[in-house]
Amino acid sequence: MYQMLDPATLRVLVTGATSGIGAATARRFALAGAHVVGTGRRADRLIALRDELGSHFHPLEVDVRDNDALVAALAGVPEAFAPFNVVFANAGLALGLEPAQAASLKDWDDMVETNIKGLLYTIRATLPAMVEAKEGHVLFTGSVAGDYPYPGGNTYGATKAFVKQFALNLIADVAGTGVRVTNIEPGMVETEFSLVRFHGDAAKSENVYAGTEAMTAEDIAEQVFFASTLPRRVNINRIQAFATCQSFSPFKVSRG
Repeated sequence: MYQMLDPATLRVLVTGATSGIGAATARRFALAGAHVVGTGRRADRLIALRDELGSHFHPLEVDVRDNDALVAALAGVPEAFAPFNVVFANAGLALGLEPAQAASLKDWDDMVETNIKGLLYTIRATLPAMVEAKEGHVLFTGSVAGDYPYPGGNTYGATKAFVKQFALNLIADVAGTGVRVTNIEPGMVETEFSLVRFHGDAAKSENVYAGTEAMTAEDIAEQVFFASTLPRRVNINRIQAFATCQSFSPFKVSRG
């Protein structure tokens, strides 16, 4: 019989655990017996998750864009939850869908600060302990936007292309250390993603998913769980998934 890793042996860090893929992943691991630390900026949502999941979940209110605060917060994690042997750097966002010449520079800055710098701070704070222990798994929330461009995806897509290449480079850096690296690259997933992208405009957000059967946050959490519980001899480099109703965008052609 094929032997997967016992989730009860896993101590998991999930950033961006207050909603969507992060919250679903925290649930998937905690309910399977893992000890999970979930970070986010919305303390009320983290507390609600702790009330739901009980002693297998530890809430950590912190902004991953603040490296000093992140390092200090992780240093105070209870002994039962650390050191981590699974780190899911999931915190990220898309903002705006305007063409580059009309886009908000603040939106660009926020995406770079969260999707790139917050991810880097998370990995730099947790990777050395995994390398020292010769055991661990780093996972990222990338996106199909890191491979396939679309109008208005300018900076968001570029940040996810960074995540993709950083993950591949990280595999080269940790080869021989026992640490695994996986980039999870979803297509259309119905979460708060579009509501955030459109700055709270519910009508625009709902229109993105109208008439579709998008993937769910739980669909992506299952991919994270699968990759993390495979035998340690197996490293899944990338998991890229579309919703079944989704395909590649056609080339954009401007006609005079």
